Amino acid sequence: MELHWLLVSLFLFVAGVRSVALTTTIAANQRLCFYVDVDEKGEKIGFYFAVQSGGSFDVDFDVRDPNDKVLLDGKKERQGDFVFTGNVIGEYSFCFENDMSTLTEKLIDFDIMVENEPRREAPAKPGQISDTSSALEESIFRLNGMLMNIKRLQKHFHTRERRGYSIVESTQSRLYWYAIFATLGIIGMSVFQVYVLQTFFTKTGRRYKV
Repeated sequence: MELHWLLVSLFLFVAGVRSVALTTTIAANQRLCFYVDVDEKGEKIGFYFAVQSGGSFDVDFDVRDPNDKVLLDGKKERQGDFVFTGNVIGEYSFCFENDMSTLTEKLIDFDIMVENEPRREAPAKPGQISDTSSALEESIFRLNGMLMNIKRLQKHFHTRERRGYSIVESTQSRLYWYAIFATLGIIGMSVFQVYVLQTFFTKTGRRYKV
């Protein structure tokens, strides 16, 4: 019976969270924006992004509230993880900009999460329960914290894997073209050497008319 109530409470807790996780490609000199709605003041907004491939793995970003006020921004950032409070009801914009690249596109993973309820603070000491909290609520809070830590670790390892794969692909492409140019250079040098040797052993004479 306790397990049943735990699952029901966990479902209600998760139901109060809206989350969007996407992967997108931003072309060179492109600005791309995404939007979420905040229905009540005081909602917590979580924003995470990581550049998976492209160039130096960096991108410009900014977050604006419905009044077009800049809440967060950054230049040439590889990744970021932010949590802030939505004090204005309306549509919030999350924009990425790839102005520093003239040819290279960027692959970005990002996650936008809106919580309908303020996050609970962890107890001051392990096992300590506040007057307004129950043992069930504390268990749900701890379970949610562990799930969030696992999610962050997964994102971290996924980002490292994608960046490593991108570096390997870039190195492989450079080695391929280097091998082609080196082969062409060797062939050209061989032809030039044969030509020079032929000129050394070829007898040439000149005729003069008197």
